[in-house]
Amino acid sequence: MAIDLDALAVGIALPEYRVRATPPAEPAENKIHDDGVARQLGYKAALVPGVIVYAWMTHSVVDALGLEWLERGTFSVRFARPIYYGEQATVRGNVASRTADSVIIEVSALNAAAEPCATATVGLTLGPPPTPPDLAAYPAAPLPTERPVVSREHLASLGVLGTPELALDEATARGFLSRVNESLPLYVGDNAPAHPGLYLDQANRALDRNVRLSPWIHVESRGQHLGVIRVGERLTTRGRIERLFERKGHEVVELDLLLVANGSRPVASIRHAAIYQLRQSA
Repeated sequence: MAIDLDALAVGIALPEYRVRATPPAEPAENKIHDDGVARQLGYKAALVPGVIVYAWMTHSVVDALGLEWLERGTFSVRFARPIYYGEQATVRGNVASRTADSVIIEVSALNAAAEPCATATVGLTLGPPPTPPDLAAYPAAPLPTERPVVSREHLASLGVLGTPELALDEATARGFLSRVNESLPLYVGDNAPAHPGLYLDQANRALDRNVRLSPWIHVESRGQHLGVIRVGERLTTRGRIERLFERKGHEVVELDLLLVANGSRPVASIRHAAIYQLRQSA
C-alpha cells in the first residue's frame, strides 16, 4: 500500500500508545533485568530491555508508514531512563518535518511519572531504495566455543565478531510479537515481515554471544532498513567493534553491524551501543 505523505503534515500527532511489560517467566542472563541485582545498582526494580521499549516505539510509526518504513526507513533511538516491569509506559509521536517525498517522526516513551525515558527519530524517504553496504566488508565468523569474560582489552583485540544466526520460524516470530505486546495485523499471516525490534534483539546477540557480560545496558541504536526478513528465512548478524569509550564512568562499546537474510540479502545496517561495564559507584 502506497504511503500518503499528504496526511502527515508537520505537527500531526500519532495515536498515543499505552503498554506495559510483564516480567519473563525464565530468568534473564543479563541481571540488569533481575529485581535484586537492579536494586543493588540503585534502580527501583528490574529494567525493561531497550529492545522491548524500542519495539513499543515503532507501533504507531509502522501503523502510519507501513511496510515501506520496514523496507527502507531510518531510525535512531536513545535510552535515558529505565522503564520497569509492570509499569505503564506511554508512547507519543509527532511529525517533525515533511517534504514532498520524505517524512521525519519524533517519538518518545514515557514512564508512569510522565518522564521521557527514550527518544527516537524515524524517517522515510520515497524514491530509489537505499544502497546497502558492501557485503564482503562484513564477513561471517564462528561464535566462540567458550565466551570470555568481557574486558576492554578483549573487545579491542577482536577483529570480526562471531556471527549469531536466527532461524525465523513461525513460533519464533509469534514469540517475539508476544514478548513486545505487538498487535498490528501487518505482522500476522503468511509471508508477514518480522518485527523491526527483532533486529535490535539480534544486535544484542552480536555482543552477548561473543563475550560474557552482566549486568549491561543497551543505550543507543541507529540504522537504515534495507529490506525485510520473513518467516522461513534465516537471519545472520555480522559485525565488528567500531569503538570503545568511557561515558560518565561507564565503559561503552559501539558495534557496526549488518543483518543479512539467507546469507546474501542485507536487511539492516545498524550502529549499536551498550554499557558493558557499569561504573563502580552506580
